[in-house]
Amino acid sequence: MYRVIIGVIVAVVVVYVGLCAALFFFQRSLIYFPQHRAFGSGDTTAKLLVPGAELQISVRPHAGAKALLYVGGNAEDVSANLPSLSNAFPDYALYLLHYRGYGGSSGKPSEEALTSDALALFDKVYAEHPNVVVVGRSLGSCIAIRLASSRPVSRLVLVTPYDSLQELAVQQFPYIPVRWLLLDKFESWRYAPRVSAPTVILAAEFDEVIPRSSTELLYSRFAPGVASYKVIPGVGHNSISESAAYLPSLKGIP
Repeated sequence: MYRVIIGVIVAVVVVYVGLCAALFFFQRSLIYFPQHRAFGSGDTTAKLLVPGAELQISVRPHAGAKALLYVGGNAEDVSANLPSLSNAFPDYALYLLHYRGYGGSSGKPSEEALTSDALALFDKVYAEHPNVVVVGRSLGSCIAIRLASSRPVSRLVLVTPYDSLQELAVQQFPYIPVRWLLLDKFESWRYAPRVSAPTVILAAEFDEVIPRSSTELLYSRFAPGVASYKVIPGVGHNSISESAAYLPSLKGIP
C-alpha cells in the first residue's frame, strides 16, 4: 500500500512538472495568435526595418501635423481597421503596426520586441507628424501605455485594457506558479502612473476576456485627472468596435 501511495505521488509530481514545463516552453503560443493581412495594397502598406525584423505597417498617408498610431490585439489583423479609421480621422495620417509574425512582418513576437517596435514606429511618425494619437487595443494597450510613458504622445486611447496580463494568467491557472514561469508579463500598472497625455479608457459592457475589475484597477493607476473611463454598452471584447459609439469615443467625443 505504501508503495502504491508513493507511486501515485510520484506520478502526480511528474505530470505537474510536465504541465509546468509545457506551459513554460509553449507560453507564447498561448499569448500570440498571428494573423495574415487581409486588406491593403502597395499604396496602403509600408515597411519598417528594426533590429531582427522587417515590419509591415498598414498606412493611410496624409500630410500635416496629425497622425494616429494603432497597436492591436493578440489575434487581430490591424489592416481591417484601415477603412473605418480613415473615415473617422480624415485629416490624420494612419499607421497600423503588424506585430512580428503578423501580417507579413518577420520575426517572433515578445513583449520587449513589440514594445521596441512600437517605439521605433512612433519615432518615425513623430518626425513627420508632431501630433500623434496612440490607440492600443487589448494586448496592445500595455504597449501603448509603455509608449506613452516615454514619448510625447498627444492623446492615448486604450480599448479593453487590463492592469496586468500576469495577474489574469494567475487567475486562469491558479495551481501553476505563473509568476515564476511567465516571460511576457505585460504589467500595464508599472507604466500608467508615468503617462501625462490625456487618456481615454474604453471598456466593453460584456467583456468576456478582460474582467471589468482589471480595467478599473488600471484606471486607478493613472495620475488624477489624466484618464477618463467609459463603458461601451451592449458589446463584448471583440465586438466593441462594431458599436456606433466606438469611433466617436476614439475621437474623444462623449
